[in-house]
Amino acid sequence: MKIIIIGSVAAGTSVAAKARRNDENAEITLYNADYDISYSICGIPYFLGGEVDELETLTPRSAEWFKKRYNVDVHTRHEVIEINPDKKVVTVKNLDTSETKEDNYETLVFATGANPTTPPIIGMDMEHVFHVRNIQNTAAINSYMVTNDPKRVTIVGAGFIGLEMAEQLTHKGLEVTIVQRSNQIMPHLDKDMAFRVEEHIKENGVHLLLNEEAITITEKTVETKSGNVIDSDMVILATGVKPNAKLAEEIGIELGSSGAIRVNSKMQTNLPDIYAVGDVAESFSVVTGKPVYRPLGSTANKMGRIAGDVITGGDLEHRGILGTGILRVFDLAVGYTGLSEKEALAEGFDIEVLHNIKPARAEYLGGKELVIKAIADRKTSQILGVQIVGQDGVDKRIDVFVTAISFKAKAEDLFHLDLAYAPPFSTTKDPVMYTGMALQNAIDKKNKLITPQELTDRIEGGEKFQIIDTRATKQYEVSKVDGAINIPLAELRSEGKKLDPNLPTITYCNKGVTGNAAQNVLTNMGFKEVFNLSGGNKNYQSFKKGNK
Repeated sequence: MKIIIIGSVAAGTSVAAKARRNDENAEITLYNADYDISYSICGIPYFLGGEVDELETLTPRSAEWFKKRYNVDVHTRHEVIEINPDKKVVTVKNLDTSETKEDNYETLVFATGANPTTPPIIGMDMEHVFHVRNIQNTAAINSYMVTNDPKRVTIVGAGFIGLEMAEQLTHKGLEVTIVQRSNQIMPHLDKDMAFRVEEHIKENGVHLLLNEEAITITEKTVETKSGNVIDSDMVILATGVKPNAKLAEEIGIELGSSGAIRVNSKMQTNLPDIYAVGDVAESFSVVTGKPVYRPLGSTANKMGRIAGDVITGGDLEHRGILGTGILRVFDLAVGYTGLSEKEALAEGFDIEVLHNIKPARAEYLGGKELVIKAIADRKTSQILGVQIVGQDGVDKRIDVFVTAISFKAKAEDLFHLDLAYAPPFSTTKDPVMYTGMALQNAIDKKNKLITPQELTDRIEGGEKFQIIDTRATKQYEVSKVDGAINIPLAELRSEGKKLDPNLPTITYCNKGVTGNAAQNVLTNMGFKEVFNLSGGNKNYQSFKKGNK
């Protein structure tokens, strides 16, 4: 068997390694147009910020290492420029010598990754403008900073790489400005959760310009469409990526709506004996079953291993992804998995939404708040997606939710999990467990929830509510929900008799627990419809501020 793999970063090398483990006799060749193989794109910001001392740390494996370890031939600076799928022949160009040669294959794998998206900005070719995509980009940025000592940097784009670069360059002492075209950072988050992160990066000194578009770069400025002029010694482009699928498309391989190569669960394309893996390939959602494109190193490695197994007679199959991501932004961790609220609504789900604000571990041991936004399907009670923002314990919780969603867990299943507990690590009722309990109660209509967005929309639509703030009067006087009256929980049983039990009622406290207790009191008193405000006043005030 002769296998040719085009590309040798995460996905391509994973194909080769798994194929070799399965078949010692296969002839495996990788062609890679880049200088480096199997490098960590995700680690690049941390080298530039100084957390990683040596750039070589991000390139732990060389072509020589692969040859010695796996008996795999890796040819860097060799670009496959043409493919004849009928003859099973590729034409390869040596980028250093410009010489070309032909090579034949039995099985071909596209692991060509993705290319940076280049926005139409005047001045893109200037020496102080950089993409952040490979080791060569990284070396160039580092060299420029060492030589020119820039003081101000503009980052175009506020996704993963943009925010990581903002954090790292701020730590390095640069004045950082982010320019983002849309009305929020991190497009996979819902706006109410993204706002919490936006506030945090601004608190850490980053200038954030939303609904702005960079149109011109000069030697010392970045100009935006609205007329803003940003002083800038260096520009980082973090505007996303697009699948590098041009060569595949030229030979008739089908692409999905994202522009990535369409594959089945065995990583096979529509052409016989041709596979696609990693950032060039489309995946599918575990929740909806529909195609989805989320280029991540973790997915690329998984796809590569599956293809390597299938090619050599194995039976692995891709089970889809949830699009899970996690990011550190200064003191915050931001994690998400599955569908966001906006995505779930677009898919036609009838959803229940909970904002759960709880400490990651015992407060008396320094536990800091987590804000968990969880979405469940009212029809099946299955968890559809979760977003978490917090200083501690985000990774642990998001991975529990990932596991739960992957195995089609219902909201009530979360409450019954036997999670590890000790005060330094958790609370007696872990935030994951409480999330499941509160969601299931809402789905069962025992304790209905209403989000700040829904409450606002319904009031603006003309509905009448009586809104009860159950906190102490001093807290009420500091901030409250618009239109709320103050009845502390201890007085609710008596004062509640003066309210209209037929009018839809909202109860709330600071975060949700006391509001839930008040909801039970009023329900037991015969009130027909009582909602607890999801996330309490704290969540409402964040929502209100984010929608000014």
